[in-house]
Amino acid sequence: MYVTIVHISVKPEKIADFKDACRLNHENSVQEPGNLRFDVLQSTDEPTKFVLYEAYNTQQDAAAHKQTAHYLNWRETVASWMAEPRQGITYCGLYPAEND
Repeated sequence: MYVTIVHISVKPEKIADFKDACRLNHENSVQEPGNLRFDVLQSTDEPTKFVLYEAYNTQQDAAAHKQTAHYLNWRETVASWMAEPRQGITYCGLYPAEND
């Protein structure tokens, strides 16, 4: 499993718009081949802070996600709404293992 956790800080006046854009990206991403999870999380303490948890079977599946029309549209749409550049950190999933 190949996981990317993306930390995002959004301008306060763009929270509702950002959530709508993320919903559309989520709805399309979970239909991609190789997608295992695509969660959109909002901090309960700091509503301008979001985390995207993206899990794919392989690194190639994750790379293919970044070529989709819905991702490219999301990226362009939300770029100016961010208070700072987003930070994506990749991980190799250990557990649950495939055979668990």
